[in-house]
Order: sequence, then structure tokens, then C-alpha cells
Amino acid sequence: MDNKNMQGVTASLFYDDERDCLLLDGHELSRGEKIEIRVFGSWIPGQVSMDSAGWFLLTLDQVGIRLHTGLSARSSDFRFSEPFAPSPDQDKHSPHILLVDDDPALLNALPRMISLRLPHITVETVCSSQAALEQIAVTRYDTIISDIRMPGMNGLELLQKIQEFQSDTPTILITGHGEHNIAIQALRGGAYDYIQKPIERDNFVAALLRAIQVCQLRRQVQEQQEELELYARSLERLVQQRTTELAEAHTTKDKVVSLVSRELKEPIQHLKDMTQMLRQKLGSNEPSEIVTRSFGDIEVSIARTELLLQELLNASDMETQRFILHRQRYDLLQLCREILEEKAECAGLHLDCEGMNVSVAVDVDEEQIRQVLCMLFDNTCTSSLECIPTTITLQQAAYEAIITIRDHGTQVMGAEFYVSRKIIECHRGHLEVQHFPEGRRALFITLPLFCNASNEESDVVSPIPRTHAVWTIFRDAENMLASNV
Repeated sequence: MDNKNMQGVTASLFYDDERDCLLLDGHELSRGEKIEIRVFGSWIPGQVSMDSAGWFLLTLDQVGIRLHTGLSARSSDFRFSEPFAPSPDQDKHSPHILLVDDDPALLNALPRMISLRLPHITVETVCSSQAALEQIAVTRYDTIISDIRMPGMNGLELLQKIQEFQSDTPTILITGHGEHNIAIQALRGGAYDYIQKPIERDNFVAALLRAIQVCQLRRQVQEQQEELELYARSLERLVQQRTTELAEAHTTKDKVVSLVSRELKEPIQHLKDMTQMLRQKLGSNEPSEIVTRSFGDIEVSIARTELLLQELLNASDMETQRFILHRQRYDLLQLCREILEEKAECAGLHLDCEGMNVSVAVDVDEEQIRQVLCMLFDNTCTSSLECIPTTITLQQAAYEAIITIRDHGTQVMGAEFYVSRKIIECHRGHLEVQHFPEGRRALFITLPLFCNASNEESDVVSPIPRTHAVWTIFRDAENMLASNV
């Protein structure tokens, strides 16, 4: 590849160990070839040279910069005198350094050398530590370079002040030749690096570039952390806002449910009264069978609607913490027997009983538990199939009473099951349903027993379930036909 074809090509330098040569995009560079290298956004021109230490770029001010693998470079033939013109964005974010020294010669030489090698860097100079502190108070620098030995406040004392005002700014200290103890003291005090006099320009430029890069990386990390914290606070406010909106919507929903439920009670009660009045009016006139059956269906529908309405009110009260239980001791076995006998008689079902010779006292609100059991028994009686029995078992294990309903449930349980579960949970109990193959299912109702000092030490606490009663419900073909008619 000739030099003409290399013009304008930007690539990374690569050092070939085997051939001991320097490559730019596959082109082998030779001594005297003119290239530019990119350092912090600036293109620095020079000629490729080589000495005993390796390859380097000899710049316009006769300063050598070591060339290594990975450094961005391009050919600069016929553009060697092209001036550097940074973009507005580069100028805005160009590095800004402060040079502190009481030696006027050094204050003149170092800024000139930096401007020739790194023209994009802005250099400010002061001749004392006190003047440096005044500048540090109003300007944020990317790197601070200071001599150690100065009259008044020396470089080590200035370093401590820099750590207080600009802890993220790297500081490079200049020491005399052979002052290793002072250099170690400077590093321990927080200095980023140190340069020994007489200053070797390559080492100085390399240390300066490293310090600027470290400062920029630190500030990038700090800015990203601040952005993350700002974003986290924004998310936190958003979550809090959405949570508040959700709580308000939930409260509004509860108010609407409660309001609608209470408003529905009046027309339902009116329908109920009208139905009773019509039945009384028609009672003496011997109404037809269709009318009688229709009145029965209306009464059943009204009772069902009234029950659902009460369950809706209970659900609203439980969600808004207005649900109050009136707990007392009650015999669960007697309650189950009363409800089952009533349901079997109304539905024309056969009810077989076994056991029932022991009282099972529970600590419950009798009205609420009766409502739950009525709903569950209604569901199982309605969905029971011909010649397939439903089994209800009452057991006792430790301090709990367990009612198990096993049937072939074909009726889907809706809102009433949700309300029933909530009522049981308010009693510190559990209501669960399990489904099995062939349509079989099992419902488990667990309630706490009524406990006092007299029975805490008895055998009631046995964890082994003991069966106290078993009810079997079934209907035959004749009852099935009658119910369909």
C-alpha cells in the first residue's frame, strides 16, 4: 500500500513482534513517514522515528511520543501543516488543568510544551499555593500539577486542601531528583502521581494524559450514579403515586359496592312483601298449580338474591375493615345436623347419619358460619348426581374442627365461595377445595375449637383426627324425576 492510498485512513496501530515493525491498517510504517495520532480528541502530527527503546512519533516541537498497539492514527502526508480546530462540543468538554509553581521558567516552559503536544488542553498557571486555593474555589479542574517545594504552603499541604475541595481531581506533584521519601509521602497523602526534576517530557505527558483520563472516568461514574439516583427517586415517586391512585380506586370501588348493595335491599324487600301479599290474596281462591309453582320460584329467586346481596355487603365490610364478628361457643355438630336435615327435606333427598354422640364446641359467629354452611350445603345438594352419594364428615384434630364435603360437584362456585372463604379466614380458619378425576371434588372447612382451662389438658389436643359424625346424602331416580317435574 502506497502513501497516497493511506491518506485519510484512520485505524489503530499494531506492533508486530515477529517482524519488529509497526503497522497501520496493514501498512508497514517506515522511519520518516508522516502520520498523526489521536490523543483526547486531538490529532497530533509528526514523523515516525525509532530508537533503542522502540518506535515513537517526533512532533513539530521535536518532542517524542511513544507509539504502541491500539493507538488511533492516520497518514498525514500533504496535510502536515493542517491546523487543529476543535469542534464546539470538544471545546466545551476540553480538559482544564492548573499548574502551581514558584519558578517562572517552569511556569513558561510547561504550558508551552503542553500546548504543542496537547493543543486541546487549557492550562492555567499560578505562582503560589494560596493563589491556587483561590482558583480551586471557583474552578473545577481535570488535573492539578504542583511543585512540592514552595515558600509558604508547600505542595503536600496544598494536596490536603485539594482533597477537601476537589477530592475527585487527580494531583501530580513535582519533586526534586532523588527525593523518594517525599514522593512516597505524596502518594500516601492522596497524590495521583509524581514527576521528578529534571522533567522528562514523554513521562510528563503520559502521566498527565493518564490523570486526565482517570478524572474524566470518575466524573462519568459520578454523573451516572447521580442519574441513577434521580431515576430511582423518580420511580419511587411514580410507584407511590400509582399506589395512592390504586388505593383511592379501591376505596371508591368499596364505596360503590356498599352503596349499591344497600340501595338494592329496599326493592328486594318490596318484591318480597308484594309476593307475600299476592300469595295471601290468592290463598282463598285456590290458585292453579302453575301460579303456585311460579310463586315458589319467585320466592326462591328473591331469597337467593337476598343471600347474594348480603354476601356482597359482607365482602365490602371485610375489605373496609367494618366486618365485626360476634364470637361465642357453639356446637358445630348440632349446627351441621340442623342445616343438613333442613336442606335434605326441602330438596327431597335421603340423609343417613352416623355418630353424633359428642359435642364439638367451636368459637365462632353462629350467624356467619350458618350462612357459609348453608351456601356450601346448597351447592352440594344442587349439584349432587343420581345414585352418587355426597359424604359430609365432621372431625376433630388438636384444636381444630374439620368439615369435609366429598361430592361430584357440577355447579360452579362463584362470588359466594369467595365471601365464604373470607368469613372463614376472619374466624382464623381455612376453606379449601380440591378437584379430582371424574368430576369428584372435596371441600375442607377448618375452624378453631372453643378452648378453656378445663379442656387444654385433656385429650382434645390429640393431633390424630377423630371422626364424630358422618352424613351421607343421595337421591334416587324417583326423587330425581320429581325434582325435574
